[in-house]
Amino acid sequence: MKPCKLNTFPVFRTAARTAARVAALGSLALLSACSVLPRAEPLDTYLLPPAHLSHSAAQTSLALSLRIARPLGGVQLAGQRIIVVPENNRLSVYKGVSWSDPAPVLLRDRILEAFRVDGRIAGLSTDEVRLQADYELVSDLQAFQTEYRDGVPEVVVRLDARLVYGNGRRIVASRLFESRHRPAGVEVPQVVASFGQASTTVASEMVEWVVAELGRCGAGGCAE
Repeated sequence: MKPCKLNTFPVFRTAARTAARVAALGSLALLSACSVLPRAEPLDTYLLPPAHLSHSAAQTSLALSLRIARPLGGVQLAGQRIIVVPENNRLSVYKGVSWSDPAPVLLRDRILEAFRVDGRIAGLSTDEVRLQADYELVSDLQAFQTEYRDGVPEVVVRLDARLVYGNGRRIVASRLFESRHRPAGVEVPQVVASFGQASTTVASEMVEWVVAELGRCGAGGCAE
């Protein structure tokens, strides 16, 4: 009697087909699950509008160096969304839009630009590279937002600034800067234009203040 041979190929083929069906069903289920997940909101990205700055008419330049630090801000102010306060104590954001960089970076770069255009302080740097400097300009960002008053939007930029002497990290001067600018309308491009105006006003005022304080203090950091 010849031994009986078992034909196992059909069994293997059946198992393979079953596994393929299970995998296909699993893939369809996964695709169905993915389709119901919320999609990321598409955002239009805005640059801070260019500043209209002017070179200082003063001929005197200061042989000092200044490092400009990125302003410190809270969770909301440190992000890239464009903030609006539609009513007292309620923060929101403009839907579908954002800044090209976090608000503190935009404001720091605008301040740096104002100093460069002014031209009275040649040794300028930022906290990105941490070069050694005679003085450092540090600040807290308290407002970078649109506020509605009686149904009318108003852009507010507010910075609490401190001029710090590099040798010993001593504060030699401090001042609060604030600029308010009403947009031409309520549309986002009009609001963004007002952010550019308000930021430039604050930056220009900071330049005049810092130059005056450095002229008074010089390389010695002011008397105690």
